[in-house]
Amino acid sequence: MIQGISRTAMVLAAGLGKRMRPITETMPKPLVPVAGKPLIDWGLDALDTVGIETAVVNVHYLADQMISYLAQRVRPRILISDERDQLLDSAGGIVKALTLLEAEPFFVINADTFWIDRATPNLERLALAWDDRELDILLMLSDFESATGHGDKADFVMHGNGRLRRAKPGEAGFIYAGAAIVHPRIFTGTEARPHSLNLYFDRAIEAGRLYGLPLDGSWITVGTPDAIGAAEAVVNRLRSTA
Repeated sequence: MIQGISRTAMVLAAGLGKRMRPITETMPKPLVPVAGKPLIDWGLDALDTVGIETAVVNVHYLADQMISYLAQRVRPRILISDERDQLLDSAGGIVKALTLLEAEPFFVINADTFWIDRATPNLERLALAWDDRELDILLMLSDFESATGHGDKADFVMHGNGRLRRAKPGEAGFIYAGAAIVHPRIFTGTEARPHSLNLYFDRAIEAGRLYGLPLDGSWITVGTPDAIGAAEAVVNRLRSTA
């Protein structure tokens, strides 16, 4: 279903989930159930839908719970990148896992947000929009009308051809929806130290090689326990009209 994109994806699942306390005092955030399944399964199911065969999942907080749960997963196959010794943030986690990934561009998804597709799966749409000659990073984006659980701050402004820049305070724009395609060349020469993907977003902006694609569907983020009800209401509404 996807051409030119690795069949191995990276799932970022090592965060502490502090804003989800008290739930996350005894459970890692990716395992918090929303609308009948853990948050991480929403993303893993989306990867499976587009033919991803292997998902590399990084773990740190309550890692034993994560490893035990993911061992039950059949598709995609799960490989664990263990960060129990040191939490490496988003980019550091990817760099540590590069030996488990492949040399082709690959999907990166956050384990604590998810989306509901309309017709064509959004990850397939991302793959179809990927152009290795022009892009280093391609982000899935949400507008505010399609988002549930997000505040009022935009992350990026998109030019007509899809190229992105950072949104200024108060400026209208798009939200980064927690899914992307990245080319592994952006990490060349980088050590597995704690640092954020935002560094690479900014480098790609400077090079004119950060692009975005608005999702077709609904994007949901669950940042606090109080947000679970709103998220489930959206999912139930979409299920009832499908």
